[in-house]
Amino acid sequence: MKALILVGGFGTRLRPLTFTKPKPLIELVDKPIIQRQIGALISIGVKEVILAVNTETEAIKNFVENIPEKKQVKITLSVEETPLGSGGPLALARKILWEKDEPETKPFFLLNSDVICDFPLEKMLIFHKKHQKEGTLLVTKVENPSKYGVVIHDDDGKVTRFVEKPTIYVGDEINAGVSILNLKVLNRIELRNLSMEREIFPKMAEEGQLFCFTINTFWMDIGQPLDYLRGVEMLLDFVQFPKMAKYENVCFDGEVFVGENVQIGEDSFIGPHVSIGDNVQIGCGVRLVNCVILSGSSINDFALVSNSIVGWDSLIGKWSRLENHCILGSSVGVADEVYLNDTIVLPNKQVSDSILNGKIIL
Repeated sequence: MKALILVGGFGTRLRPLTFTKPKPLIELVDKPIIQRQIGALISIGVKEVILAVNTETEAIKNFVENIPEKKQVKITLSVEETPLGSGGPLALARKILWEKDEPETKPFFLLNSDVICDFPLEKMLIFHKKHQKEGTLLVTKVENPSKYGVVIHDDDGKVTRFVEKPTIYVGDEINAGVSILNLKVLNRIELRNLSMEREIFPKMAEEGQLFCFTINTFWMDIGQPLDYLRGVEMLLDFVQFPKMAKYENVCFDGEVFVGENVQIGEDSFIGPHVSIGDNVQIGCGVRLVNCVILSGSSINDFALVSNSIVGWDSLIGKWSRLENHCILGSSVGVADEVYLNDTIVLPNKQVSDSILNGKIIL
């Protein structure tokens, strides 16, 4: 089997982190998001993964050259010269996906690059082969379906229609960004900026060619900073990570991940739901809760980081406090005794004064 991962977006919703790295390469606990997806595909026997990328491909190329998984699967780049949406990339990669003499019923996987879950791909594939139609969508239940396009289906999983951002309750299941499609579906897709969700999937449903498979464990679209934090929390709760090194006189509470070459001072209190990247320096008496500290950063003595993201190679001064969804880009410096609340700071900025209430430091 083959798989195509849609990597062509510019990650505008996940700024300021995506000013430094493409969204699929941002670490989600111990590895980049896209590496988790590739690993899941390898585990069920996928032999080639096509990355549908935009013209800014250098970082993706470097990633492909250096991941261990490249020895287990062929990774091919399909480059969009102009934006092609979620459908056009399939037409662009048609010759890679559909080799000569392959049957039109042969399936392939299609994934959005900002989706994280436990990837029940094997169960999906069994279900897909059983109903023998053109496509299977992974769907998940959400608390507020009015923000999404709701998938309506019968008891057998046959999709009957889609309702975009319903104002009255019609269901609570949405497209989870993972699908299995037969090669035949490529005949439906033109080489242009095209939406699978608005143009292709509704037509397939209308013709009785689309089924859905419900995921019952964790799922998150991590395209925005707060969803990224929630995705980290879910991973820490559901995935078994290697045991971390022992730290004397440090208190860990709940699920915590600590990367390699991390120094933590005594009397620090870490957790729950904290992810610390490689080469991070944490001082004495530091409090970290529900946060992500990306690699190369330093958190000085008695600082607090809560419900926030600290970007790569940033520095948080002594007795400083970051609370209520602060998002720091890379190489940000926060002076001693500064209080940041619901603040976004772009890369390479120095913050010397306290800032409150949703401000952006440009």
